[in-house]
Amino acid sequence: MDKVMFIEIGMGIDLHGQNVTKAAVRAVQNAIHHNSMPGLRSVLPGNDIHKMKVNVRLAVPADRDKLDLDTVRAELPYGEVSFEVVDGGMLTSSGVVIAEKEDKNDLAYVVIASVEVGY
Repeated sequence: MDKVMFIEIGMGIDLHGQNVTKAAVRAVQNAIHHNSMPGLRSVLPGNDIHKMKVNVRLAVPADRDKLDLDTVRAELPYGEVSFEVVDGGMLTSSGVVIAEKEDKNDLAYVVIASVEVGY
């Protein structure tokens, strides 16, 4: 990415079920769902929203091998999306195991996302 227009940070949590993908999706949603970029198209090459570049860094606490990046990518409808997955986030107790929620233990997964947008 040659020009970074903005960077947003988000946090996502899966309280039950220990699903790192669900937490990552929520982190990306948290980062991008409070933004409108009406002027971005005017600075993109060819004024084409699909020429936007989106770099997503995900800090995940566990189960990196279970992280489904295609599911996370679906939250970003425009641009060329790339990912970097790093160790981070948090595992913490939810305080309860709920079998109906597919809990394997009492861990809550917290993922942090940094979403960079530019061209």
